[in-house]
Amino acid sequence: MPAIVRNLIVDRRRLYWTLNIAGWGGYVLAAYLGALAHEKPDSYLAVIGTTAIIGFLLTFPMRAAFHRLWNLSPLQIMIGALLICYVLALGWACVENLMYWDWVKRGWRPSHWHTYFAGVMGSFYILMCWSGLYFGIKYYQQLQQQTEQTLKATAAAHQAQLKMLRYQLNPHFLFNTLNAISTLILDRQNETANLAVTRLSDFLRYSLDNDPMKRVTLRSELEALDLYLEIEKVRFGDRLLLKREVEAAALDALVPSLILQPLIENAIKYAVSPREEGGSIRISAKVHRDSLLLTIADDGPGLKNGGAPSGKSSGVGLANTRERLKQLYGDNQAFTLAPNDPSGLVITINIPLEKAGSLHG
Repeated sequence: MPAIVRNLIVDRRRLYWTLNIAGWGGYVLAAYLGALAHEKPDSYLAVIGTTAIIGFLLTFPMRAAFHRLWNLSPLQIMIGALLICYVLALGWACVENLMYWDWVKRGWRPSHWHTYFAGVMGSFYILMCWSGLYFGIKYYQQLQQQTEQTLKATAAAHQAQLKMLRYQLNPHFLFNTLNAISTLILDRQNETANLAVTRLSDFLRYSLDNDPMKRVTLRSELEALDLYLEIEKVRFGDRLLLKREVEAAALDALVPSLILQPLIENAIKYAVSPREEGGSIRISAKVHRDSLLLTIADDGPGLKNGGAPSGKSSGVGLANTRERLKQLYGDNQAFTLAPNDPSGLVITINIPLEKAGSLHG
């Protein structure tokens, strides 16, 4: 919809005056063409113009009366509108006839009083058409307003759901990290514990400074992920082996903020933490046509018992990520789990490719 039309619909006062003037202008044009077709005298054109002006002025009390009728039942509105239109049409027709007799027939007068109201049904139909358009447009505007309010409420609920999903990760992540720091303190590894607290502070500051509703570039997401991995490196040292395969074209793609962190946390939980030798995690990202493919692969037990369970035992991370992607992209996304070769789990995210600035133009 063109901007000028959209602005006209939004501005009710401007819309009313525009349509009212245009409607009566159309009435004058149609009557004028009819007068030309029937070879009416020039004096008849003055009748047409004056009649249109009177009709235009009659819409002011009609509009005021319809405002009073608006909150009544549909039947009461219809009956009230019919009565108002008919009463006004009687007066309008009488004035139009008098003008016609004075200006065109040079002072002629009828012998029967009911002739003064000749043509009242034509005037009545015109006012009824005006009333129908008035109520139709008013109902449309009310429906649009209700639809807009519903959309705003739905959007607010949607945003609240997304924020809840994002912030739900913080207690889960904090519990694991603080538990690890507590263990370091008990083992009198104070320097390591202090380093972990510093890294945790940096990561939480990043998390709180970024709106969960906004998407960030993959480059920013990987930088945030590095803050998290530095904390885990404090815990696991050389037991945590990281590999990264990221195409340069994918770095500017937009992704949900902190979408990778719970997946890495899941991989550490199952592929690194329970094994004395530790494990490896591979992070890859590439652009395929109009999609961005993100992959988290580990060499843990995979989909076997205790690996990366599904259903109720899948934990907060995987279920949370799946729900966030669904909320953000609907059916235009994919979140899959598959076995890794020779062992482990591969988590793949497929989302539409969006670059910074593309959402605003």
